[in-house]
Amino acid sequence: MAHDSRIDPLLVPVLQRKFKSITEEMALTLLRTTRSPILAEARDFVTGIYDAEGEALEQSDYNPIMGFSLQPSLATVIEYFGDDIAPGDVIFHNDVFGRGNQLNDIGIIRPVFLGDRLIGWAGCKGHQADIGGSISGGYDPRVREVWHEGLRFTPIKVYERGVLRRDLWNFIAANVRLDMVMQDLKAGIGAAAVGERRFVETAKRYGLEVFQAHSRELLDATERSMRSEISRIPEGLYEAESWVMYDGAREGVRTKIKVAVVVDGEEITFDFTGTGAQTPGYVNAPASAAAAATMIGLLMHVNADLPRNAGMARPVHMIFPEGSILNPRFPAATAMGNHLANQILHAVFQALAKACPERATAGWCWTLVDITIATHPATGRKFVDFDFFANKGGSGGTRGADGCDHLGSAMTAGGISGQDPEMYEIQTPNRILMQEYWKDSAGAGQWRGGYGTHSIYRIGGRDASIVTFGAQVSDEERPFGLFGGRPGTLNRIVHTFPDGRLSEPRAHDILLGADGVTVEHWAAGGGGCGDPSLRPAEKVREEVLDELLSVEKAERDYGVEIDPVSLELRGRQKAG
Repeated sequence: MAHDSRIDPLLVPVLQRKFKSITEEMALTLLRTTRSPILAEARDFVTGIYDAEGEALEQSDYNPIMGFSLQPSLATVIEYFGDDIAPGDVIFHNDVFGRGNQLNDIGIIRPVFLGDRLIGWAGCKGHQADIGGSISGGYDPRVREVWHEGLRFTPIKVYERGVLRRDLWNFIAANVRLDMVMQDLKAGIGAAAVGERRFVETAKRYGLEVFQAHSRELLDATERSMRSEISRIPEGLYEAESWVMYDGAREGVRTKIKVAVVVDGEEITFDFTGTGAQTPGYVNAPASAAAAATMIGLLMHVNADLPRNAGMARPVHMIFPEGSILNPRFPAATAMGNHLANQILHAVFQALAKACPERATAGWCWTLVDITIATHPATGRKFVDFDFFANKGGSGGTRGADGCDHLGSAMTAGGISGQDPEMYEIQTPNRILMQEYWKDSAGAGQWRGGYGTHSIYRIGGRDASIVTFGAQVSDEERPFGLFGGRPGTLNRIVHTFPDGRLSEPRAHDILLGADGVTVEHWAAGGGGCGDPSLRPAEKVREEVLDELLSVEKAERDYGVEIDPVSLELRGRQKAG
């Protein structure tokens, strides 16, 4: 990587910020034009721009698990069409056996031309509320093959040279249940058009030769930065494992996820050899989803300000054995693949904690979600809604900082937004009855875990079904504590029927006949970091005053005695 004397060192960061602004404008376009709460509120998408060879120049990963899932789809598109690309083409792709990550996550890609020359690509990928298959929403624990899960797009041109292919468009529309899906796909096409337009404007402004030379230098500079970050991690082999406790098909079966992290100078390898075989259920992760999760884990241990481009991935290597739960063979079902990020990160975090404890984080809340599938009694329209507002657990504590409270789908998508309660009740007939922090849910530590939440809501739709999917409902999955910190709590959901009957779903379950059911949801708190006895007693008391922490837990876990009536400090004893 010899330095090019023609490179203006000031223009490189200017271009990087310009690229970021392009992807942010694309993302704002999606936020303002999509209809599904999954996109418009939860922000379950990514936008990106790429050079002519398909290397990422920048992305805006509003949902982290999406962050590294679009480029593999683009690589498949480039290989598939070769030179058969023209201005005005719009390509869809979601094939999980062609480097896609989930069928409901549809990549929308546009080539970028300057005159008759291909100079780049712009695209987005987001979770669509329906893509056909056995059930709306995309998560059905009863499925056993990819064909059960929905439409599978090998790369297809929906627009060809600027002309809509009505036959394909109508074919897609005929195979999805919700009108909003087609509207959201149009919004994605529009967001990609924004990226295409801004890409061309930028190339024209600086001249193509200068633009491309400085783009290459940006990727090289990012690679150098990532190599520098990796070199700060002590060389060695660091191993850890986690468990998938239920695959949706076989009760009592545990599948191991094993990782060996090898740090060799400026390069790092994540080797998942020894990971268990693919499952007969839908709990399998395509390799692209597993890779995206692994990158999240690494990025949480390096400089967070690194540009999100292809340069950062060059010194990072990953091995996912074929036929494993992290790289299943065709025709495995894979809808839960994105959410195996939880177990992947659980292992990666524990491995890297041995290498760089100063950056390590304790265990996080994992995803456990109820999806409502019903008909709105006022409009007669079918709707699908994820209880994102209730799936708001805590992150793990880290040296120097408590975990974040009420974070979101945590490891899978830390930072994913929950629905605004008022919008939730406008868009669905469901009603939120209560939501508050879950008292005593955070793992104790010198730096405690983040608090989870306790929510109650009632299903108001007709002909309602509830699909439950996720994990972290058994002790083996509990958010781990680090360096003497205590583990966090577990996820839990309870369904109460109108006649008072109670039912607690498994981690992967489906409830038919859910009209009038009340859902009570506890989202886990994160694990603590460091010896709880080192946490200042006044901080412990403040949380008791805020009714986040009970007097009993303050004494048991922190050794802090507080008068149960006056709430004054009595003293400090050795924690239990």
